[in-house]
Amino acid sequence: MITMERKVGTVARGIRCPIIRQGDDLAAIVVNSVLEAAEQEGFSLRDRDVVSVTESVVARSQGNYATVDAIAKDVKEKLGGGTIGVIFPILSRNRFAICLRGIAKGAEKVVLMLSYPSDEVGNELVSLDQLDEAGVDPYRDVLTLEKYRELFGENRHPFTGVDYVDYYSQLIRESGAEVEVIFANDPRTILRYTGNVLACDIHTRARTKRLLKAAGAQVVCGLDDILNAPVDGSGCNEKYGLLGSNKSTEDTVKLFPRACQGLVEDIQRKLKERTGKTVEVMVYGDGAFKDPVGKIWELADPCVSVAHTAGLEGTPNEVKLKYLADNDFKNLSGDALKEAISGRIKEKKSNLVGDMASQGTTPRRLTDLIGSLSDLTSGSGDKGTPVILIQGYFDNYTN
Repeated sequence: MITMERKVGTVARGIRCPIIRQGDDLAAIVVNSVLEAAEQEGFSLRDRDVVSVTESVVARSQGNYATVDAIAKDVKEKLGGGTIGVIFPILSRNRFAICLRGIAKGAEKVVLMLSYPSDEVGNELVSLDQLDEAGVDPYRDVLTLEKYRELFGENRHPFTGVDYVDYYSQLIRESGAEVEVIFANDPRTILRYTGNVLACDIHTRARTKRLLKAAGAQVVCGLDDILNAPVDGSGCNEKYGLLGSNKSTEDTVKLFPRACQGLVEDIQRKLKERTGKTVEVMVYGDGAFKDPVGKIWELADPCVSVAHTAGLEGTPNEVKLKYLADNDFKNLSGDALKEAISGRIKEKKSNLVGDMASQGTTPRRLTDLIGSLSDLTSGSGDKGTPVILIQGYFDNYTN
């Protein structure tokens, strides 16, 4: 009997689904959509395939929304409603602008402190070259708005065309608060202006809050502390608050989804019942990849994997084919080389950390890698594929 060698490794497919609405049975929709796609396109599921679902449709099915007024009420209650320092926000019309409207509505004055030359995810206010030419040290120098304009003028985002300094200032004024803008990278700088601080950074928030509290701030909250419980019946996120939220309407945000572990396990169970295969499942947020032109790291969500089944724990355990070919088996070629490398893969240790044969393989968690692949595959526009099916991800050269 002749067995055909498989010629395809990892395949990622965007799965089209119906438009998801609040209250929909998302697990059933995901399972049906994947199986209908398999039947129509002529492929079948295998053990250790991965089904990933974007967090956006999960939050939508949960109805996890909140209004600008709910944000304002929570901010006012927790930060006093007077002068609030709003520090280190990302520059985003979708991610932060609507949150800023709510924050400003809950304050009399906002001191907006922007990190520079870029925000946390890479959106630039100025370039490093501009800083060099102006003789500005971003680790030391605090710039007023006037000094910033004098040195750098108007700086529009290369893709959106927005001057975020002006845009955020206008939003604050339109929401009924005074605004003062400064540029600094030490969070403790804000304490020269106010002791009530809302830290809006994402992945560095724990350090920012720790430094502010140690420096004597009166009240310190992060975005994860706003709407971490319902306000007048609003949605919320107990762990992440406003982090991971997106604009829904002009007056509403869609929050990051709440407890999702039951969902991924339900999808896994339903697929097992209908196919006999054990498929891994995850709910994913932003992946992590850097745009070489805009300099933007994606990763505006607080995590890549919101929830995942147990088989996605850990990191890749792979040997580098190039290393083996160029070193251990450099004198072999053709079938002899193929057989030698296949043998090494089959005999590899369960943990290759520190092994030279694994150097150059990607040292990241499986969930972060798969989430990034899913995010790139689904896109953020009108593809209509909020579910991704990934096959062959755990294969190697011997499969």
